[in-house]
Amino acid sequence: MSAQPAASGMPEKPALEGLEEKWGQRWEEAGTYRFDGVGADGAPLERDAIYSIDTPPPTASGSLHVGHVFSYTHTDLIARYQRMRGKHVFYPMGWDDNGLPTERRVQNYYGVRVDPTLAYDPDFTPPQEGGEGKSAKAADQVPVSRRNFIELCERLTEEDEEKFEHLWRTLGLSVDWQQSYRTISDDARRTSQLAFLRNLERGEAYQADAPTLWDVTFRTAVAQAELEDREQPGAYHTLLFTSEEGDLRIETTRPELLPSCVAVVAHPDDERYRHLFGTTVTTPVFGVEVPFVAHELAQVDKGTGVAMICTFGDVTDVIWWRELDLPSRSVIGFDGRFVAEAPEALASDAAKAAYAELAGKTVFSAKKAMVEQLQAAGRMVGDPKPIQHPVKFYEKGDKPLEIVSTLQWYIKNGGRDTELQERLIGHGREIAWHPEHMRTRYENWVQGLNGDWLISRQRFFGVPIPVWYRLDEAGERIPGDVLLPTPDQLPLDPSTDVPAGFDESQRGAPGGFEGEVDIMDTWATSSLTPQLAGGWADDSALWQQITPFDLRPQGQDIIRTWLFSTLLRSMFEDGRAPWKHAALSGWILDPDRKKMSKSKGNVVTPLGMLEEHGSDGVRYWAASSRLGVDATLDPQNPKMIKIGRRLAMKVLNAAKFVLSMEGQPGDVTERLDREMLAELADVVRAATRAFESYDHAKALEVTEGFFWTFCDDYLELVKERAYTGEAAGRGSAIAALRLAIDVQLRLLAPFLPFATEEVWSWSHEGSIHVSAWPTPEELGNGELGAGATGMLDTVGRALIGIRRAKTDAKASQKTPVASAVIAVPGALREHLEAAAGDLRAVGRIQDLELVEADELAVREIVLEEA
Repeated sequence: MSAQPAASGMPEKPALEGLEEKWGQRWEEAGTYRFDGVGADGAPLERDAIYSIDTPPPTASGSLHVGHVFSYTHTDLIARYQRMRGKHVFYPMGWDDNGLPTERRVQNYYGVRVDPTLAYDPDFTPPQEGGEGKSAKAADQVPVSRRNFIELCERLTEEDEEKFEHLWRTLGLSVDWQQSYRTISDDARRTSQLAFLRNLERGEAYQADAPTLWDVTFRTAVAQAELEDREQPGAYHTLLFTSEEGDLRIETTRPELLPSCVAVVAHPDDERYRHLFGTTVTTPVFGVEVPFVAHELAQVDKGTGVAMICTFGDVTDVIWWRELDLPSRSVIGFDGRFVAEAPEALASDAAKAAYAELAGKTVFSAKKAMVEQLQAAGRMVGDPKPIQHPVKFYEKGDKPLEIVSTLQWYIKNGGRDTELQERLIGHGREIAWHPEHMRTRYENWVQGLNGDWLISRQRFFGVPIPVWYRLDEAGERIPGDVLLPTPDQLPLDPSTDVPAGFDESQRGAPGGFEGEVDIMDTWATSSLTPQLAGGWADDSALWQQITPFDLRPQGQDIIRTWLFSTLLRSMFEDGRAPWKHAALSGWILDPDRKKMSKSKGNVVTPLGMLEEHGSDGVRYWAASSRLGVDATLDPQNPKMIKIGRRLAMKVLNAAKFVLSMEGQPGDVTERLDREMLAELADVVRAATRAFESYDHAKALEVTEGFFWTFCDDYLELVKERAYTGEAAGRGSAIAALRLAIDVQLRLLAPFLPFATEEVWSWSHEGSIHVSAWPTPEELGNGELGAGATGMLDTVGRALIGIRRAKTDAKASQKTPVASAVIAVPGALREHLEAAAGDLRAVGRIQDLELVEADELAVREIVLEEA
């Protein structure tokens, strides 16, 4: 055991204010968190010397909220711990720039919208900046070219990223800022396009004309992972179809889709309708004959047990249409209105006239018109019956989704391939999940997929799908004739770049080509974050050093999107899981136990909270919650943040007190000192085990618990000896105090990086955050034999009893005591005997007597007369 040197350069009055700016700047200047891939000898690092993190890239579209602070702190705790364990930590930061959230923000911020037919205006100035109080309606926004719009997207995301980086630096994330990336950069677009072309080459990507979930507001396709159910008011309408037996009742919430009806269905075991399977029935109003079919997804106990199959009302309609090989009679267009031309099946004049009443109408208006026609024809029973039911929405949309038939790009994901699904589950089981039950959520998602991953989006700001289409002599696309670039042409935009063998004059011309204008789903790029951060596209030395990554940290709500899609893409490229560990953070709840989210308007912007309470206090609050566990935050009374600030302040003051003691440290010979260090050795073991198990909250709990005992009990017990004791006892106390502070600073460093760095600088060269994580051995583990015996707890309880007795006597703690009697169980007596000198000193007791009893208690205390 060796004590640390006394401090120099300590402030007269330590304070937390200003530490974030002071140490953030010094860490950057010193390159404290820099990762260069080489060791001290200049040789490339071996894989086992590195700890690599696939950091979540936050969406650069507005502001970060407190949920980001919560989960990113969890990641930083692990990074700091691994760095102190001697690992070279690869800890990059990415920015997710592209996608709908960015476009939506840019539209509202600048008051613009895209018109792809417009030419680029190099001198364009947006009509507004900020968007406060301005209309968000498309009709009130100025149309701009696609290129002008993209430039505005890039400008605003760069401004947002600067704000985000400032917040992360204030929070103290130990990120290597030289390892950052943007999902819209040239490198990211090249990587994403290259991965897509490789998927296409191997048959993992394909194009198909199929029913597509469609958001009518944003005019874009939506993937299964982007759906959410919302309770909406609706109504059951009872329609009368005509069967060979007469009227057939069918209940539906979407009577407006009657002209798109292609069949009616019942469960094959439903005895009521078994005799009708294989016959036809006639739709009301339109008079179209459709088959009566059987399928297991029909629900016997729902309505009359018979449903109409329309193209398309919901996802179940798509399944029935596909599996029963039914025709398509789509009636809803991309704008959410009924198309002008009636389906061919509506052949009669009466049917065409009935449909004309719906053409051009919104779904809401068409429903009203259809109900009026049904009632007029006497083919609806009674009035609609109001209900509340779940309706599918795009997670960022305001209107229910429709299903339209479109030509889209897909990547296989196991939704239609059992073997691929089993591989995905198998690779998921290669990962250590923290907490373990999150793996079940992943597997449930994989097993619940009902179609492949739709990756094309009818938007503008994102990674273009890198293909062109050959045109025939009539200027029409030749089905299946897709023109592909070579890797050295990437990145590219097919809407402006030209395929090999063609020139710009042939764009859109007969015998020429047409460029793809769709972009990739943002997850199709974000799913490649390991590749983006690690230089995969260039097969760099870094990629070989850091893969598979050690850790994927993220929120539990994006297991189905980010985690799943990343694992899928890595499996296609490397045949393995992309990480060894996955750490899933919980949600932040408001005081009403509701999840905080921007859509609900209950989020807390974190910068003000950091400035008011200090970053160490906020980090403490985040660190107090285990992975996968939700945390409540009341911004009006953030109790845990205040406790964290108090802890950080106590670290400054306790360390200053210890390091200010004059005198030379000696050997740790006193029993109480050795017992304290033995207990601290146990804390080191427990904290290390917790961090190795990705349980940062447990590591904080055991460390903080000991720290307060150390400050409130041990430090008080030995301070008199440390100041005025005889040489050996004094030297033992000073040595133990300095060693204990040194070790506890390192234990607390991942949680309170600013306060601990400040204290460390008073007595050490270099940063605490690249110092060695403490070990039991440096606390004299080998000398203490059986380790701690509970002496510190026993003596601490006796001290509390002495203090309480003085308080009860309405006396100052400095009041001298003529005599005191402490009752103590026999098994604990030796603890108090060994510490009797310290107890007498701290309690100012002249005569201390120990008597045997069943419970430890101060029996009697006699104060000296003034």
